[in-house]
Amino acid sequence: MADCVFCAIVAGSVPAFKVVDSPDGVGFLDTRPVFKGHVLVVPRTHVVTLPELPPADLPGYFGLVQRVAAAVPEALGATGTFVAINNIVSQSVPHLHTHVVPRTKGDGLRGFFWPRTKYADDAEATAYAEKIAVRIT
Repeated sequence: MADCVFCAIVAGSVPAFKVVDSPDGVGFLDTRPVFKGHVLVVPRTHVVTLPELPPADLPGYFGLVQRVAAAVPEALGATGTFVAINNIVSQSVPHLHTHVVPRTKGDGLRGFFWPRTKYADDAEATAYAEKIAVRIT
């Protein structure tokens, strides 16, 4: 879709700090992460919500989400992850995307109030992306 920023990231016409680029989807750092290392995983095809994702694409897409969710704690020393999808409400980009957020006990995240942070610069974002990318199997 021409005006979708996530489609542009998938196509490579908009830069992103990618952690994985596979036939099943693309994972890249959120530019406004809840915590550093927060990854968005998107399917390659443009669909707005999870119910629109073709059933045949579910195993590959969620397999990719699962791989990212395994890589993030290992790469960043986190205890676990929070994995979430918004459908329409709170969906800032109308392209299906799954949040994979690193979590550690006592990190301050409560309920669905997500304070946001920023990377110091592109070098820091690149370092986080690379740490996660090497752990995706």
